[in-house]
Amino acid sequence: MGQEDLILHLTEVRKRLIIVFAWFLVMLCAGLYLSSDILLYLKTQPMIGEIKWNVFSFTDGLMIYMKCAFLFALLFTVPVMLYQLWAFVRPGLTEAESKSALPYIPVAFALFIIGVAFSYWVVFPMMVRFMMRMNQTIGAVETYGIDRYFGFLFQIVFPMAIAFELPVILLFLTKIGLLTPERLKMSRKYAYIALTITGSCISPPDMVSHLSVTVPLLLLFEISALASNWQWRAMRQGRLENS
Repeated sequence: MGQEDLILHLTEVRKRLIIVFAWFLVMLCAGLYLSSDILLYLKTQPMIGEIKWNVFSFTDGLMIYMKCAFLFALLFTVPVMLYQLWAFVRPGLTEAESKSALPYIPVAFALFIIGVAFSYWVVFPMMVRFMMRMNQTIGAVETYGIDRYFGFLFQIVFPMAIAFELPVILLFLTKIGLLTPERLKMSRKYAYIALTITGSCISPPDMVSHLSVTVPLLLLFEISALASNWQWRAMRQGRLENS
């Protein structure tokens, strides 16, 4: 690569980063405007009953407000960032590769949203109810700080949301040839162990709750494996037709 090509690539990277950063700032402003409504909506959800949020320092409310705005901006910046990444590498792809890579962006974003919804509406209430029962069992007075509440919420929601990206990851690895049906079959037992450990770490330590988290993760892996095998066969068929 010559110096001129390097300068062109760096200029293109700078352009893409400026677009992503500008969009992030726009979403951050929107998040700052909507944070109070978002937080009040989360507080009034009846799924875990009424929980009084307490602050133990003057900055607790401000920090949660800023974190909410930042996470809102980050969430809606992810698809723009993925699109800019695709636009940057598109000149080095064939037309077929370019068209096949573009659908990964909305699919990845949709799966992330589904993971957030599942963990928030299913996993998080189970965890909170279990912890509240434990606190009541030992006769503790329940006083919940807003900072700890949201820290606990993010600790559960985001690992599950990332786990829901598994289909996109497997399909992408299959697309670039790093994952084959044989390798996937060999790694299935290790994937089961990893997903079972993940489910046990983010679910209450009772059988029903553990199964309600782990089983969807295992089903998600199997669906991803089926999609990966289908894509591999389609790729092989395409190579045979072109040869």
